[in-house]
Amino acid sequence: MLADIFELATAAQAEGKGLGAFNVVVLDHAEQFVAAAEAVGRPVVLQVSENAVKYHGALAPLGQAVLAIARDAAVPVVAHLDHAESVELCRQAVELGFNSVMYDGSKLDDATNRATTAQVVDFCHAAGVRVEAELGEVGGKNGVHDPSARTDPHDAATFVEATGVDLLAVAVGSSHAMTTRGAALDNELIAAIRAAVPVPLVLHGSSGVSDEGMVAAIKAGMTKINVSTHLNKLYTAALREYLAANESVVDPRKYMGAGNAAVRAEVERLLRLYAGQAA
Repeated sequence: MLADIFELATAAQAEGKGLGAFNVVVLDHAEQFVAAAEAVGRPVVLQVSENAVKYHGALAPLGQAVLAIARDAAVPVVAHLDHAESVELCRQAVELGFNSVMYDGSKLDDATNRATTAQVVDFCHAAGVRVEAELGEVGGKNGVHDPSARTDPHDAATFVEATGVDLLAVAVGSSHAMTTRGAALDNELIAAIRAAVPVPLVLHGSSGVSDEGMVAAIKAGMTKINVSTHLNKLYTAALREYLAANESVVDPRKYMGAGNAAVRAEVERLLRLYAGQAA
């Protein structure tokens, strides 16, 4: 069933649980993420990034499939546009039926980011669509996605007030596309931002955070947990292992099946971890 991300995140926040959000690069990902969520009995966010849209050439083919899978799921599922730097792409997602978008104005100066984010919020809210966003250069002199960047709680609160966003991505020590899991999050800062900001917080770059680190971050106040690179790494390793052991296989359903199984098992595990359930 297609569900409201703000309602899911608010409920998870109140329960001290994390909301798993996983990036869909190909159709198989969406199928496996939902199967895992159904097995665990937890909601899930299916994220299609602007980079994935560029890979497929347009949003509609993959986006329509994601929406169909979300609507048929036995658990609450969000169809979410991730890291869209294009306002037009946000409009396309809304028109297609996505019920959540993440507008990424982090490369813009702070004033422009706030103004453009507010514009996106206006047309999204008019259509009943939720908006996630993040601060721009105020997030850190080395860029908001640099692990050294830190979000100031006061800046975060004023950004939310000025833009009306429903969720806020913050910089607390993680970084995108990490292939190791050694990122050290600033849990005291997470707690301070949580106390200052009235909307659920989002952690980008969660692939670089250990299980223990993620549990602590959720306890400190982090709610929506974005994961992509970690799953891609497992998927690729499973494919390589399968092909190395089965050199004569040419049917992609067989070797992709190995990758899918690895991803589904890990998403089940992560969803349980975020929910505080025993493995």
